[in-house]
Amino acid sequence: MSGTLVRSLGTAALAVVVVVSPATAGAAPSPGPGESSGAPAGGVAGLLSELQRLYQQAEEATETYNGTAAELKKRAAKAKKLDAALVTARLALSRSRDAAGRLAREQYQGRSDLSAYLRLLLMRDPEYALDQGQVIQRLAAGRAATVKRLGAAEKRADELAKESRKVLDEQQVLAARQKKERDTVRARLKEVEAMLSTLSADQLAELSGLERKNTAQAQSALAASGALSSTRPPSAQGGAAVRYAVRQIGKPYVWGAEGPNSFDCSGLTSQAWAHAGRTIPRTSQEQWRQLPRVPMNALRPGDLVVYFPKATHVALYIGNGLVVQAPRPGSRVKVSPVASNPVLGAVRPDPESAALATYKAPELPDGALEGSDEGYGSSSAPAS
Repeated sequence: MSGTLVRSLGTAALAVVVVVSPATAGAAPSPGPGESSGAPAGGVAGLLSELQRLYQQAEEATETYNGTAAELKKRAAKAKKLDAALVTARLALSRSRDAAGRLAREQYQGRSDLSAYLRLLLMRDPEYALDQGQVIQRLAAGRAATVKRLGAAEKRADELAKESRKVLDEQQVLAARQKKERDTVRARLKEVEAMLSTLSADQLAELSGLERKNTAQAQSALAASGALSSTRPPSAQGGAAVRYAVRQIGKPYVWGAEGPNSFDCSGLTSQAWAHAGRTIPRTSQEQWRQLPRVPMNALRPGDLVVYFPKATHVALYIGNGLVVQAPRPGSRVKVSPVASNPVLGAVRPDPESAALATYKAPELPDGALEGSDEGYGSSSAPAS
């Protein structure tokens, strides 16, 4: 099935319902071993529920993949630092060995501290002998320090070499895991494509209509809760994060991308806050786990809205019931309703920061709301 057909689903492919009715949730059982992956029973509601299940699995695999990629990036940076430290340690070890070699040669040639001390005992002038004794004492201390440095340098180089090998092993494990996770994403997306290939144009139209209806209901519920207030101002950093996110509208979604030319969902939110001067976790799951929660009826621009039961998608709230998000492969950064996906909750990266006294929201570019919030296709899965 072509990526065009996947994208043509419009709003239907990924359910936007905040709550799925029991009838809908139970209408789309997963195909068992050997069963067809065609359209499930339960009519259009069953189709929507099954698509939601498949997309959630793909989202989960996506963010797991991104989390592994982030860990791999950290290990690579650590390996680079260790390599530099190991070079320095080996240079220090080489210098210490050279110094120790000079001591050995002096001992062999009879110019050691002990030989000098014996000569000192035979001197007749006590004051001169005392002065020379202090010099020899300092020489002995310096040579002892040389030997000590040699031992320390050998130990440091050995420790760094072991740690470097350990980090390399970890990198290899993470790279293998990343490949496995990439394959999982591809498999999930192929399941979606297999289902979509069984649907007629009329079924796709029905899905879109049901999805739009659910979106409107979810948005109404959020409006009633006060979540869509347009008068609540952000903090200074929140406002900066919003301005950054708005400037990215129109840029493509790319796996693992953190800008400046493309983004994935959590890459956009983490970079928006990084450019506002605050570092937050890289993935949507860690953003949900580590950042302070905020009630949906207390949202302010700059807050992060997290979606799906396992926190596998995230967007940045900009006010007026809208978010900026990098939806999914095949789409571009855009503005969407808060309820464009099933809402899990919201977090605030800067809960200690006071809201601005006055705030003017950035102007949205033309076409900011256009385009589908979906766009998955197996051809969009990570290539490496």
